[in-house]
Amino acid sequence: MNHLAASRRSAATAPIARIGERRKIALAGRLTWRDGSGTLRFASVMTRDISDVDVFVECQMPASIPLFRLVHFQIERQGRDMADIPAVLQQGKILSAVYRVGPFRSSTGTPQGYALRLLVEPRHQVAGLTRQRLAVAN
Repeated sequence: MNHLAASRRSAATAPIARIGERRKIALAGRLTWRDGSGTLRFASVMTRDISDVDVFVECQMPASIPLFRLVHFQIERQGRDMADIPAVLQQGKILSAVYRVGPFRSSTGTPQGYALRLLVEPRHQVAGLTRQRLAVAN
């Protein structure tokens, strides 16, 4: 094996650095998106963890959403007032992109969950990262 192949293999198995602090929070939410034919779809979800820039959700019913699909994500109203959720999620719907599809359930053939990147304005991202860095420094 040559050096280049070895470096590619180690880069592929290196852990991906997380952006933002993840908090394990289980809240009911909803995804809406348009499928390939333009039909509006929706799914009830439960969050598994949340950060200022992404969220992992598990679908309550089988749903098949392709990688990189744009979706709208929102926390159900009763969960929006929690202190632990990012301010951007307290506002309602937020445009997001599916950036990772979880393992598939053998019983349904659909993913167990989806990682969503919250498409927020850069000032929201900078503010969240600044708060995180200040908390670490103190």
